[in-house]
Amino acid sequence: MKKDQDYLSDIAEIRSMMERSSKFLSLSGWAGVMAGIYGIVGAYIAHTYLKFKPDEEVQQATNSDIIMLGAVMVVLAIGTAAFLSYKRAQKRNEKVWNKTSKRLMEQLMVPLIAGGLIVLLAIVKGYYDLLAPLTLVFYGIAMFSAGAYTFKEVRILGVIQIVLGLLAGLFTSYGLLFWALGFGFLNLLYGIYIYIKYER
Repeated sequence: MKKDQDYLSDIAEIRSMMERSSKFLSLSGWAGVMAGIYGIVGAYIAHTYLKFKPDEEVQQATNSDIIMLGAVMVVLAIGTAAFLSYKRAQKRNEKVWNKTSKRLMEQLMVPLIAGGLIVLLAIVKGYYDLLAPLTLVFYGIAMFSAGAYTFKEVRILGVIQIVLGLLAGLFTSYGLLFWALGFGFLNLLYGIYIYIKYER
C-alpha cells in the first residue's frame, strides 16, 4: 500500500513538473483585476467625457481621442500584466522569459495586432458601431490562443469575450455597455478567481 502511494506521489510530481515546463503559470490574478478596472474607467471616460455613442456616424470626440484612449488602455493593461507576472515569477523562482512565455506572447500578440489594425481602419472609415464587437472578438481570440500555454481559465475567458463581441455586433447601440462588461467586469471577475484559486 505504501509503495502504491509512493508511485502515485511520484506520478503527481512528474505531472506537475511537465505542466510547469509547458505552461506559463506566473500570470497574476491582480493583472486581470487591474485590466478590469482600466476597462471600466475607459468605458466611463468614453461615455462621460468623449460622449462616445457607437451607433452615431458623427462623434463629438475626434478619431485621435478615441485612438488615444484605446492605446492608453492597451498599454496600461499589457504593462501591468507584464510587471505583475514578472514579480510573481520572481517569487516562484521562475524565469519570466522562457520558451513557454515566448509561445504565449506569440499566440497573444498576433490576434491583438491584427485586431488593432482592423479597429484603426474601422475608426478611419467611421464604422464606430463595429469598435466594441471587433475589439471583444479579437481580444477573445487572443485569450483563447494564449490559453493553450497558461491557465485553462484563460481559454474560457476568451470564448466568453468572443460571444460578447458577437452579441455587441447584433446590438450595436449597446456597444459601450458590452465593452465595459467584457473588458471591465469579466476581466475583474477572472482576476479575482485566478488570485483565489492559484495565488492565495
